[in-house]
Amino acid sequence: MMQNVHLAPETDEDDLYSGYNDYNPTYDTEELENDTAFQQAVRTSHGRRPPITAKIPSTAVTRPIATGYGSKTSLASSVGRPMTGTIQDGVTRPMTAVRAAGFTKAALRGSAFDPLGQSRGPAPPLEAKNEDSPEEKIRQLEKKVNELVEESCIANSCGDLKLALEKAKDAGRKERVLVRQREQVTTPENINLDLTYSVLFNLASQYSANEMYAEALNTYQVIVKNKMFSNAGRLKVNMGNIYLKQRNYSKAIKFYRMALDQIPSVHKEMRIKIMQNIGVTFIRTDREKMKKAFQKLIAVPLEIDEDDKYISPSDDPHTNLVIEAIKNDHLRQMERDRKAMAEKYIMTAAKLIAPVIETSFAVGYDWCVEVVKASQYVELANDLEINKAITYLRQKDFNQAVETLKMFEKKDSRVKSAAATNLSFLYYLENEFAQASSYADLAVNSDRYNPSALTNKGNTVFANGDYEKAAEFYKEALRNDSSCTEALYNIGLTYKKLNRLDEALDCFLKLHAILRNSAQVLYQIANVYELMEDPNQAIEWLMQLISVVPTDSRALSKLGELYDSEGDKSQAFQYYCESYRYFPSNIEVIEWLGAYYIDTQFCEKAIQYFERASLLQPTQVKWQLMVASCFRRSGNYQKALDTYKDIHRKFPENVECLRFLVRLCTDIGLKEVQEYATKLKRLEKMKEIREQRIKSGRDGSGGSRGKREGSASSDSGQNCSASSKGERLSARLRALPGTNEPYESSSNKEIDASYVDPLGPQIERPKTAAKKRIDEDDFADEELGDDLLPE
Repeated sequence: MMQNVHLAPETDEDDLYSGYNDYNPTYDTEELENDTAFQQAVRTSHGRRPPITAKIPSTAVTRPIATGYGSKTSLASSVGRPMTGTIQDGVTRPMTAVRAAGFTKAALRGSAFDPLGQSRGPAPPLEAKNEDSPEEKIRQLEKKVNELVEESCIANSCGDLKLALEKAKDAGRKERVLVRQREQVTTPENINLDLTYSVLFNLASQYSANEMYAEALNTYQVIVKNKMFSNAGRLKVNMGNIYLKQRNYSKAIKFYRMALDQIPSVHKEMRIKIMQNIGVTFIRTDREKMKKAFQKLIAVPLEIDEDDKYISPSDDPHTNLVIEAIKNDHLRQMERDRKAMAEKYIMTAAKLIAPVIETSFAVGYDWCVEVVKASQYVELANDLEINKAITYLRQKDFNQAVETLKMFEKKDSRVKSAAATNLSFLYYLENEFAQASSYADLAVNSDRYNPSALTNKGNTVFANGDYEKAAEFYKEALRNDSSCTEALYNIGLTYKKLNRLDEALDCFLKLHAILRNSAQVLYQIANVYELMEDPNQAIEWLMQLISVVPTDSRALSKLGELYDSEGDKSQAFQYYCESYRYFPSNIEVIEWLGAYYIDTQFCEKAIQYFERASLLQPTQVKWQLMVASCFRRSGNYQKALDTYKDIHRKFPENVECLRFLVRLCTDIGLKEVQEYATKLKRLEKMKEIREQRIKSGRDGSGGSRGKREGSASSDSGQNCSASSKGERLSARLRALPGTNEPYESSSNKEIDASYVDPLGPQIERPKTAAKKRIDEDDFADEELGDDLLPE
């Protein structure tokens, strides 16, 4: 195989990198000192001739180039080109390919190495500014104008609008001077348009902020009409805003639409805002239309005769008979109906537009009152003021309502009665019964046939406990107006207080025929049936109630209570669970559900209810004891022990807790048993001493206690429902095993929870009445007292 391999001879091998350091001997300067011909030439005049400069600064003939094959080409002398390494004008031309540039012998080159040119000295000083030159004056004036614009904007942001306007005006004056100076020095094309735009725009904004709308519009017009300003058409939005403030809605819409046309579709957000402004302007336009329509309504002639026509001018019997005949004829009744209809329309229209035609409802009502006073319906102005006060009531602004109503105390009797009725209602809501009674008397004396005034008077008497007299006022109100639902409702409550249950039921059933879906009436009927010991009827009416208000937790808990009293535990559990779902903070419901799970031997589920009860009443130790008891009954003794220890830290004087700690520590074999036993003995001894002291004190006050017991027995009939429920819940909790059973309490008296009737005494509080306006339906919403089924 090696016979086919041929090796190249070494003599024919070429060095690819050779020849780069070969150069013409003419350029060798290292041996010039030993060159006799060169030294002779230097000493002659030939050496003192000036150097020949190159006529063309380019290389005429290239130097020899060594190739990779070793061939070399001799270079001819460059004609007129300085040789490499020579000194020309004190600057050394660097060697090429032999030595690095600048590193030569200083003595032979004639100059030191100075690549940065530091030997040339410092730079010459800058020329001083000529402050008197026109260009400098223009520059300084432009700077001053910018500063004034900035100061104007800052003053506006700080709320000093007057100073902002002065700065803007000053900037405008100086900018005009600047423009004239520029025109004298330079061409008009060099005028700073951005500065002119900013000055004019700021001036227009400050005019608008100072409500100088005419000047602002003129300034905006100057900007918009100048075609040299780009995108100036967008300022028509600002012009539209000014016209909107001036209530010139047609021009505002016009300028908004012009601005919308000049804004490209890519600016979606800006276009949306402009369209929103157009919508707002149309709404404002509707406000003006509403005002004009109301004024037209006021101006409609009734074409009826005045009441003076029906007053006899003389004692002529024949004339008096004619007047008496026409006082109540069909034509006169038609006139009355027409007038009543016109007044109704005017009052309805005023109540509808007053809250929306101005910035606030009060200003709107004032505008309507002024328009009505200037018309033929002057007497309606007082009714509008009454409605204004009622609107204040709906907004919970009682002070403004009272202030408005008190203005009518010196008016005629009809208006005074309406105002006093509402004032009585207000003071009754604030539990100021003396003031409420005073204004109720004033309302009744001003108008004895005012059912709302009589109802409010009955309410104040009811609050003082005189139920028989309150019933008389309610009856009188019903005689004056049989449709007064407030008086009918309140008389039913009064009969309940007087224990006249049949009459109370009759009142509420009549009211139910009028108000079919009233939750308050349905509840009262169910409550009366419960007091009459007819639980089936009570359950039926409560079912109707929860069909109207299905999320009312009180109604659901009452249903659970009634089913529990009937022995239907499953239905009771269902409704108690629903009540707990809607209102999980009712202690009575929580207690019943916890006791139910204990009865059914699901102590683990009872824990969550008693824990919630302990969160709601953290100072009541009984809930925490029940939690620990549930842990014991479920067999989790360690958790029960930890819970009892925690209870002992919070309530160190609780005997029940110490008893269980002693027993648990004894059975588990803990060393703390002696400590807890010592504390228990000390507390029991202190408890015996305290009981002896109480007993000795009771023996000395036996007579007074007998009186108190007699008084308490007289009220037992009224609280039978609450007592029965409390006894049932207490009995359920007392059913826990005694101390003789393992890990159970000997007495559950501290666990017994007192029962509070979910209805509360405030339910028996009567309704109050207040007139919306004279000769109209009674006050419908605000006259009611507290809700019958409070959340």
